[in-house]
Amino acid sequence: MKIIVLGASGATGRHVTDMLLRRGHQVTIIVRSVEKLPESFKHHRNLTTIAANLLELSDQQIASHVRDCDAVASCLGHNISFTGMYGHPRKLVVEAERRFCEAIKKTSTAAKPVKFVLMNSSGVSNRDLSEPISFGQKLVIGMLRLLLPPHKDNEMAADYLRTQIGQNNKHIEWTAVRPDGLIDEEAISPYKAVPSPTRSSIFDAGQISRINVAHFMSELINDDTLWNKWKGQMPVLYRASET
Repeated sequence: MKIIVLGASGATGRHVTDMLLRRGHQVTIIVRSVEKLPESFKHHRNLTTIAANLLELSDQQIASHVRDCDAVASCLGHNISFTGMYGHPRKLVVEAERRFCEAIKKTSTAAKPVKFVLMNSSGVSNRDLSEPISFGQKLVIGMLRLLLPPHKDNEMAADYLRTQIGQNNKHIEWTAVRPDGLIDEEAISPYKAVPSPTRSSIFDAGQISRINVAHFMSELINDDTLWNKWKGQMPVLYRASET
């Protein structure tokens, strides 16, 4: 398959890219700095690396990249720093998502819809479901929405898929993966995907490794049975021992 990975220089995006390459896929990544990539990526025969600022690409350039692609995995996020959280672009995730989805809709000639897999956050609600949220958590999330642009960006990205792409788009199918608190581990460990949060992302957050999130995202692309289970949904990822 031909797959585009956005955010491939980040901690989760690197794992997603590596796993897809190991499966023999043709992978294209768009990164601002090639120097941040692992050495194993730099001369891989199945990897195409485009050095560019994602939001500065023209519509024509994006269209050329998505033409004939089978899937897009977005691992974009904001750096945990003052500039990363409050500097520009504040709508990195949703703007990149929107532009790539629009390009797919205009250029896709594939018999099957393109898979769009978004890495999101357990702090973002799936508004298609009646997910229980305590009054205290609503207050905190309201403050996060006002004070932390990355949280609002993640909310807008999830809402774009739900409302603008929807469940019956002939060009795009999607899944928004909501991991619990992210940590770094070297190996894949048991984890579980559930339709909605089973614990508070604010007051009772757990932990899940980035490599597990990457494994789930890559398997959504690889495994049509898993994809059909979760397409159009926002699964939450937990360690198996924490569900």
